[in-house]
Amino acid sequence: MGVGPKLAAKKVKRREEYEARIRQAISVLDEVSQDTTTPRNIRKVAKDSIEMLNSDKYSLAVRAANATSMLDEISQDPNMPPYTRVKLWNAISLLEAIKD
Repeated sequence: MGVGPKLAAKKVKRREEYEARIRQAISVLDEVSQDTTTPRNIRKVAKDSIEMLNSDKYSLAVRAANATSMLDEISQDPNMPPYTRVKLWNAISLLEAIKD
């Protein structure tokens, strides 16, 4: 009987940690989307990723996986400034830790 509340508290703590990671990733992606030295297509993917992460349509893990996929694909763009690529990798690493 004592396991139930501990498990519930653990799930709440994990969800809070995941939400904090998503907020951090959104902050990084917002920097990228506002940076006028970054090519427009990359800024658009950053904005689309933010929208995906803010959506309530899917679970946290699915939102994170979808955003990671979008960012991973665009991170190969040869026109991307190196500092932008590092920011995207940072956002990806934050999101990759989010699991169901």
